[in-house]
Amino acid sequence: MASPNVKMINDADFKAQVLESELPVLLDFTAVWCGPCKAIAPLLDELADANLGKIKVVKMDIDQNGATPQQFGVQSIPTLLLFKGGKVVDKRVGSLQKAALAAFVGPVL
Repeated sequence: MASPNVKMINDADFKAQVLESELPVLLDFTAVWCGPCKAIAPLLDELADANLGKIKVVKMDIDQNGATPQQFGVQSIPTLLLFKGGKVVDKRVGSLQKAALAAFVGPVL
């Protein structure tokens, strides 16, 4: 079951949810048909639950939102962008294992 601490966002609320967030943000560009996206979803849920109040984890469906993925040059999914202070500080393309995901977000926690 998906975590209530992982929120779906869209192009319209991207600025408020990500760029203006006081917390660091992990943005997962995803799609319902994407196998690797489904594989990483439980790890993102676990990360959001374990770090509540330290990092915001959000997802954006690339099939329903075109502007934001295009703005960040998303060509393959899952693409994970890590934001701090409204700026992209790191990026990963493809599904990650738990240890790699922890190492990816560690610098902003």
